[in-house]
Amino acid sequence: MSTSPGHPEPADGLLSAAGRHLRGFAHALSHPSHPPVPLLADAARRRQRLVPYVAVALLALLFVPVTYSVLIADYGLGGGTAGVLAVAQAAPLLMLAHRPLQVWWIVFGADVVGALVLLRPTAVEFRVRPLPAAVMDPADTIWPWTPPVIIGYLFVLFAVGLREPRRTLVAVWLMTGAAGLLLHVIAPDRSNGGAVLLIVLGAVVLVVAAALRERGDAQRRLAEQETISEAERAGRTLLEERTRIARELHDVVAHHMSVITVQADSAPYRIGGLPEEARAEFEAIAASARESLTEMRRLLSVLRSDGSDGERAPQPGIDRIQQLVEATVRSGLPVELSMGGQVQKAVGDGLSQAVDLSAYRIVQEALANAVRHAPGARTRVSVTTADGHVTVLVVNDRAQRPGSPLETAGTGHGLVGMRERVRLTGGTLDTGPLPDGGFRVAARLPLSGRPVTSNSPAPEDS
Repeated sequence: MSTSPGHPEPADGLLSAAGRHLRGFAHALSHPSHPPVPLLADAARRRQRLVPYVAVALLALLFVPVTYSVLIADYGLGGGTAGVLAVAQAAPLLMLAHRPLQVWWIVFGADVVGALVLLRPTAVEFRVRPLPAAVMDPADTIWPWTPPVIIGYLFVLFAVGLREPRRTLVAVWLMTGAAGLLLHVIAPDRSNGGAVLLIVLGAVVLVVAAALRERGDAQRRLAEQETISEAERAGRTLLEERTRIARELHDVVAHHMSVITVQADSAPYRIGGLPEEARAEFEAIAASARESLTEMRRLLSVLRSDGSDGERAPQPGIDRIQQLVEATVRSGLPVELSMGGQVQKAVGDGLSQAVDLSAYRIVQEALANAVRHAPGARTRVSVTTADGHVTVLVVNDRAQRPGSPLETAGTGHGLVGMRERVRLTGGTLDTGPLPDGGFRVAARLPLSGRPVTSNSPAPEDS
């Protein structure tokens, strides 16, 4: 029966698929999926990092003498043969912490060789001479795997399952089953269920270990994703706050540039007898000011490309803090305001508008955080001036009642905007929890509002 070109015969398809799987299994068994690094290598404490080494050392110290004793007492092997097998089958457990797949190869080979060695006494020695009183009848012993071999092999499978992918685990299990089946075919009268027992228990151990490994990988990926999401939220909040600051600075600077333009345009009419050079200079100043205003408006249109119209009301300042506090009190938060006369004098003497606006925004954000995270807490707001600086202090006590469920959706990055505003004016910011459960926000801003340039270091939070 002919087949169409491009559609291989079913037998060829099965053979090619089987070949691919066999090559995949061979590659998985010969190439560990992880570097030779033990479990818990990334743990913060040295005591935790030593746990895998202590565990494998205890396993080796336990299984070497136990295997030796069982081979002599129950299987009648000589001391030299039993010692070699015990070391070959149990000593590799010392490498189990960082090279489990390599340990499996060594232990698997040693166990198969040990099963073949155990056939010799039953075929020759026990037919020639009677059994010693201390040695069990071979028909009553487990074969092809001895009890220490089964238990030690399960520890090896568990370690492999914690480190290797599913393909490798399937290959290991198939190799184990194939070896047990082959030994049963070699000596069916000697085999008494040990091979089947190891196959069943090995499957259970591999499934449990794989589940634990995949659960740990999922938790690790989830933690990494949460970290990335947190960083993205912080970056987004930072960009939004910078955009808002840029809009506000436009309103502040545009006023001064407009004044400069008007004064430069009107100077030739207000001042008589100006030479032509002076008139030309005033015209150049006015043209530069108008060009700067045009560039600022173009930049602002880019910042507002999200479709928002921005705030059109005059920007608030320190003189609006009292209204802000009154509105917060009406929302249910008891707030006390302390503002000395020197503050009003500084505002009247021409306080930098950037500092004036930043002080208001810092108080606004601090009160919003208090309402959200410490409802009902007594809050104190203080604005003072001294030594050429404006000090803004907002302190709230511990929350008096649980927060509203509607107030738990904040981004948690309100402090980012405060730091940006403080950095803009060249001031310092100190925030943090208080011993009694409250929170404190303290900002110190220079009256002149010295901006931070690319050549000047950014102020650190104190």
